[in-house]
Amino acid sequence: MSQNDAMAAAVTAPASDTATPVRRMLWVLLAVYILNFLDRQIVNILAEPIARDLSLSDADIGLLTGLAFALFYTFLGIPIARYADKPTTNRIGLISVSLAVWSGMTVLCGMAQNFTQLLLARIGVGVGEAGCTPAAHSLITDRVEPAKRASAIAFYGLGIPIGSLLGLIVGGLVADQWGWRVAFMVVGVPGILLALVLPMMIKEVRHKAPADTAAPAAEFNVFGALREVFGTRAFLYIAIASSFTAFLGYGKGVWALILFQRSHGLSPGETGLLLGVALGIAGILGTWLGGYLADRFGKVDRRHMLTTPAVGMAIAAPILFVGYWVDEWHVAIALLFIPTLLNAAYYGPTFACVHGLVRPQARAMASAVMLFLQNLIGLGLGPLLFGIASEMLKPSVGVESVRYVLYGAAWLGLIPAFFFWRASLRLNAELKSG
Repeated sequence: MSQNDAMAAAVTAPASDTATPVRRMLWVLLAVYILNFLDRQIVNILAEPIARDLSLSDADIGLLTGLAFALFYTFLGIPIARYADKPTTNRIGLISVSLAVWSGMTVLCGMAQNFTQLLLARIGVGVGEAGCTPAAHSLITDRVEPAKRASAIAFYGLGIPIGSLLGLIVGGLVADQWGWRVAFMVVGVPGILLALVLPMMIKEVRHKAPADTAAPAAEFNVFGALREVFGTRAFLYIAIASSFTAFLGYGKGVWALILFQRSHGLSPGETGLLLGVALGIAGILGTWLGGYLADRFGKVDRRHMLTTPAVGMAIAAPILFVGYWVDEWHVAIALLFIPTLLNAAYYGPTFACVHGLVRPQARAMASAVMLFLQNLIGLGLGPLLFGIASEMLKPSVGVESVRYVLYGAAWLGLIPAFFFWRASLRLNAELKSG
């Protein structure tokens, strides 16, 4: 049995009549989320050849890889999540439509002839992806008992490193052989095909009671759901920590790839394959480990649900700095492995805590608020501000400007570590479930 098989089996409900449907649901949602991040992140490895073809600046790259996607993704996420929380909404249908939209827009990215067309296509990807994760989190949390919820959400979260890994490898290799336009088309088509069959693979489960509630509760209106979400100090601390984590993660995700091409002399294909495999594996292990440790030690003391991200990010900061500093790319990749693993461990614990801080009828909204903050601040501003900082440093340090930006980013990882620790101190008092 593979690691993913074991993880999926471990988080399913214990009853024999529901175990197989839950396991199948987790695997299908994982496949959707892999495509979600594949289509979202492929532009990172393609940024350098796109910039050469379309004569883009570093600031343009930052806008294209971050803010263009994030603005529409974040602002559409909350109303779509509110729709997903309604008892009459078919969340599987919502995810299917979203998958078809973002995959189709990814294909259109490959047909763009100028910066404006590519920018509009990237906005379309963001519009489509806004409907995926809040609905998926709501489905998972309804079907998985609180004691196994962090592992279940972490299993779904494996889509981030796996999708990013595939984006780097497939995007880089296809771009080297046939160009960046073909790369967009190659990764977009599978999502369109999956969207057609998704409703036949898993079914809506609204008729079943959520795993930690015996009877349906009254539905919140939008403002009631927002009051529920922002009603605890722990949520605020988690939101700050996760937003800063996303800001640094998305910024480093774009500009570390460019560092290896500009400063270490690797091609897009070489960068995608070498860095993608190493950091993709690290991300997979870290995401799994974060959920596992949160469930295991959170049973003893719920504060420990956030111990791994708090401690891990503090340890990661100095190792990241050295990884960006060394001139030998083999050594750099090896040094980046451990901090990438540690920084990835936050996903499952974070969303499990967020869902435990609200009642079941506000869970999709809680996910949407977190994603709003993470993507607007992280994806929207991370690559963009990293690019602007790189442009500002170019007159003094030349092509090494990206390296100096990443030096600062490494040490800024201490900020989310502090806020995860602060949030952990509130969990025993404020968690409603899990």
